[in-house]
Amino acid sequence: MAMKDCPFAAPGNSNALDETVAIKVSPHVTVWPDELQERFVRASGAGGQNVNKVSTAVQLSFDTHAARGVPFDVRLRLKTIAGKRMSKEGVITINARRHRTQERNRQDARERLVQMLAAAVIVPVRRIPTRVSSGAKQRRLDAKKQRSQVKRNRQTNDPDT
Repeated sequence: MAMKDCPFAAPGNSNALDETVAIKVSPHVTVWPDELQERFVRASGAGGQNVNKVSTAVQLSFDTHAARGVPFDVRLRLKTIAGKRMSKEGVITINARRHRTQERNRQDARERLVQMLAAAVIVPVRRIPTRVSSGAKQRRLDAKKQRSQVKRNRQTNDPDT
């Protein structure tokens, strides 16, 4: 099987996501065509008679646990990115019904899956917490002492009033 590099880079290209070609998302992540299941259903919304007669909407399913081209760490990040689109069994379901034609909806669903995988490939940078300098701590304490002194000076010590 041949591979395509970064197919979502050219949106609108009808050959961008060929169903007989493996999709290479990154050097370590590849989606093979036999790992994708597509179901065609009737779309809702505008479209006139075409909506009632033709099954143009696409439900694309991708089993992340069975995918041999997706590393474990990418699967973990993909779980948070996919959210409610991923089932407990690890199957991502993407519903594409934006366009009037079945082919364009099919391409749209594949592009959205690739974008999700591309986002999961990026390793988030861990935040290193910074420490407050000792000079800043001292300035804060000095300011608190000064404010405390101002408030103490406002108090009256005269017991007659």
